[in-house]
Amino acid sequence: MIENPRLALIYAVILLDVIVGSAIGPILPEYVRALPQPQLWLSLGTGLFLGVQLFSAPLLGRLSDGYGRRPILILSAAGTLLATALLLPVRTGLYFVNRLSDGLTNGMYATIRSSITDISGKDDLFKNLGIEGAIISLGFVLGPMAAGLLLTTLDVPRAEEAAYVAGLAVSLAAVNVLLSFLLPETHSQRSPVRGAELRAELSRGLNPLTLWARLRAQDTPAGDLRRIVLMQVALTLSTGYYFYFVPFVSLGEQQMDAKAISYFFMFFGALSIGLNYVFYTYFADRINQRRAIFWLAALGVPVLAGYGLIGSSRVSLYVLVTLDCLTLSLIQGLLEGLLAQRTTEANRGEVFGLNQALQGLASFATTLVFAGLSVLDLRLPWAWFALCLAAVAWQARRGTALSPATHT
Repeated sequence: MIENPRLALIYAVILLDVIVGSAIGPILPEYVRALPQPQLWLSLGTGLFLGVQLFSAPLLGRLSDGYGRRPILILSAAGTLLATALLLPVRTGLYFVNRLSDGLTNGMYATIRSSITDISGKDDLFKNLGIEGAIISLGFVLGPMAAGLLLTTLDVPRAEEAAYVAGLAVSLAAVNVLLSFLLPETHSQRSPVRGAELRAELSRGLNPLTLWARLRAQDTPAGDLRRIVLMQVALTLSTGYYFYFVPFVSLGEQQMDAKAISYFFMFFGALSIGLNYVFYTYFADRINQRRAIFWLAALGVPVLAGYGLIGSSRVSLYVLVTLDCLTLSLIQGLLEGLLAQRTTEANRGEVFGLNQALQGLASFATTLVFAGLSVLDLRLPWAWFALCLAAVAWQARRGTALSPATHT
């Protein structure tokens, strides 16, 4: 039960946003199926969606520090609505325009995490960010579920599935725009951002070295922020497999159609919801988080490698997804909690924005890698994902225990 109404409303906005994004996931292969090497174009579209966050995430994060969280969340919801509407005609060109425009406002998650941190007490921070992860997992269940129910109930012909699901996603995105106007403001220490500063922000956002220098300027004396962000970058390189699942199961030996993909993500998300909720409500703030990250990553490496060996076996796929939810899927919330503890109210939006930008760069890079490897063999990207997750375990094991948080 969520007692804080402001927190409940923030969670509702997150939930609808994820439902919209996950509902359209199973139909995206239809937009590039007629192209040669469709898995390559599908992956490049994903890379475009993630890559533009390199500059949009820190910009939106900085704007949320300057003007408040609420206006940025409204802007992001409206951007998602307009981007999703582009998918109503099933055209390849509009797919790429959608990926670009939707990525520009997807930096809202830096603002969301800032808002949650703004209104969370020290004892509730890990729990509230963990519930955010569970809410995102719930969205990954409800999105494919809504799409699957729509296609099944209306008995939609396969040639028209994409248009029907896109229409559903547009309707839900419109509801989220209305809901975002009800959001309360959570940030009180605001300082307006001048036009020249915005232009400089855009310029700096395109340079990864500048992003890193800005993060260093906000860091704790012990360098904890950068250490955590490096682990998140490595984790992001490995979790590129979330975006690779659709081309892998639709174009590989599994040969799943939109309905089968919907059912698969329903199972994946439902299991993840329960495990994330239990873990972050009862365990996350009572354990050594760095040590937990090491073991979860180490145990997750063979899981990722195993996806490339399942062939056409649906049973093996579902077994591995279950192990996935028990290991590597739990890591992200731990890293976000550690990062949130080391921010202040004045710099929270910027820090989360810089972090998301560097994760966007990592997402873009890993998408290029798995797109190229998938052209050679659809199984090869899983070796890359496993290697990147091993890097997370290595960083967690190699580093000394993170120092106590110095920011509150």
